[in-house]
Amino acid sequence: MTDQHTGVDATVSNAAELAKAIADGAHRIAVDGTISGSPMITLPPGVSLRGGTLQFGAKGVRLTSDNTLEDLTIETVEAEVAISNDTSVEDLGTLTLRNLTTRGQILLLGEDRVRAGHVSVDNVRVLAADVRGRSDRPHGFGVDALQGAFTLWNRQPDPSSELTAQLLDISAGTADEPVRGSGVFVGGHGDWAGKADGGTVRVNELRTGEIHSDGGIPAGTPDLISGGVFVISGATVDTVTAAGPTTTYGQNDMVLDNWGVVTTWIATAPVTSHGPSGIGFVQFGDIQTLDVQAPIVTTGKGARGFNLYDGTLQTASFAGIATTGDGSVGVQISKPLGSLTVHGDVTTTGGEGLSLVKGVQVTLQAIALSVKGGGVVDTVNVGGKLATAGDNVVTMEIEGQVGELNVAGGIEATGQDSDAVHVGSRAAVPTLDHIAVTASHGAPIRVTPTA
Repeated sequence: MTDQHTGVDATVSNAAELAKAIADGAHRIAVDGTISGSPMITLPPGVSLRGGTLQFGAKGVRLTSDNTLEDLTIETVEAEVAISNDTSVEDLGTLTLRNLTTRGQILLLGEDRVRAGHVSVDNVRVLAADVRGRSDRPHGFGVDALQGAFTLWNRQPDPSSELTAQLLDISAGTADEPVRGSGVFVGGHGDWAGKADGGTVRVNELRTGEIHSDGGIPAGTPDLISGGVFVISGATVDTVTAAGPTTTYGQNDMVLDNWGVVTTWIATAPVTSHGPSGIGFVQFGDIQTLDVQAPIVTTGKGARGFNLYDGTLQTASFAGIATTGDGSVGVQISKPLGSLTVHGDVTTTGGEGLSLVKGVQVTLQAIALSVKGGGVVDTVNVGGKLATAGDNVVTMEIEGQVGELNVAGGIEATGQDSDAVHVGSRAAVPTLDHIAVTASHGAPIRVTPTA
């Protein structure tokens, strides 16, 4: 019988009562206190579960369709799945996750018979998870990508399959205990090259809180990455907001990474990478507007600030970018970009070192701003300075095309045998007469051969 005051059909306080409530067809179940010793439970269609704590030794709660989990803590071992979905149903209806804390992965998949559904998430925190053992990983751009502590993934090859979602205030890990793998992972079906070619996930808003992740990838690995917040091929997102600090700690751990289609991506809190070959923001997909309103800082070897590798990007704006490791480029542009704005400085302090580039470890200089041969930037505006402190590096390298260039604080190189500016012999670059260009122990400007 339903409690008229609480709307609850059954209140349960142990594993046996929980199993009986589900078997008896209760639609609104409340957990009183902490329940342990239960095997995995499957909520039938339309059933909601709220309150209390559920502790499992293996898999936790499996959803079917039109389920709600609310005001609940679900705990299992870090390598297990705390919340999953039954892939034998065709339509998930609306799955609602609200005010949840888990230990263990949240894994929601469109595969097998699942072809449609909506996922609504509000205030969900994954305290700990270890997804390094998951064999299913998307591949693209020369690498595999680790799943996330929170993963929403439509793996259907059929383009008519679509999941929709609103994903608000998802957090993962802590500074003392980063999640192992990616943090938040949202994607659809992609081909081996990393391009969307099947089922999709359409998200009106993805908003993340504090993210701490460490992929635990062995040193020197060329073909495996993770991401703090990762939009994968096949995902289309209207707005991504990284509202909390996003920090990665390990080898090949990107902080913010896009393989999908995003209209607007905003970061309002610090973006930080502490591992080798990480990148603050890396772009392979399509974005109209990128606005990073807080500093990007990387401290590992070969850990770059911002890379436009592939895809399309109309405007990119940054508060400031600083890298400290050898081979850690500040900004690298390899494709057309409408406008690049940095309100503060772009600084690097490292020299030459190895960094991961599309699945290959290559030697890079810690250049502050590099526009490669395929890069075309209509306008570059830097409110502060472009500066390098390492030896045998270049502060600004232009091999492609730049339409308008303004650097209010000047371009400077202070390291031994370091030059301020290299311009390729086939590059198109405006005059630098209005910019202070200095090199303490090298050439202010050199014209270099272009292959």
